[in-house]
Amino acid sequence: MRTDLNHWMNLCAHFPGVMQIAEWHARLMAAYAEPQRAYHTLQHLEECLAEYDRAIQTGEINNPLELECALWFHDAVYDPQGSGNEEKSAELALEFLAGDEASPRVTQLVLLTRDHRPRGGPYDAWMADIDLSIFGQDLARVREYEYQIRQEYSWVDWSLYREKRLEILASFLARERLYQTAFFHKQYEDRARSHLRALIAELEAVRVRGSGI
Repeated sequence: MRTDLNHWMNLCAHFPGVMQIAEWHARLMAAYAEPQRAYHTLQHLEECLAEYDRAIQTGEINNPLELECALWFHDAVYDPQGSGNEEKSAELALEFLAGDEASPRVTQLVLLTRDHRPRGGPYDAWMADIDLSIFGQDLARVREYEYQIRQEYSWVDWSLYREKRLEILASFLARERLYQTAFFHKQYEDRARSHLRALIAELEAVRVRGSGI
């Protein structure tokens, strides 16, 4: 698995100030296995790291390890009934990096996942595109993702959930570009937009359903 201890140790070797490497790995594995998660799990992290591995093959990412570190931590804290998940995840990354000079860049990448809008950092667009790459997967996986999101918000009344979820999906579809890097734009833009339209149509067609899509 891409999230196994060996891969984690290879990453940590590039951050010399990091301590308790195995303990940090166990901590992350436990976090991504928490019961309130359905989408934001190891499955999602594995998928993100697989996309990262493809992205670095382009040769366009000069210091990919900072991006990889941010991906490991970007959903380390996830409570669908809470707030500040990205901030808390960034704080955890900061604690892990223990003052490494990469700390501010890594934490900024984690914080970027609040709205997936690049702010000028060299890896911002890659971070946003990797986290949104789910929309470009095959339709069966996209529908599974949508069902998993509903599971995470099963405590929300269906009518309210449907309304808010439609707003979120429509906001992505309204973007001039869903993917900012040329690599992901070419790979996924058209398919992702088609999938977003399909998800929106399915939600609009359903008036009452308590268990999700």
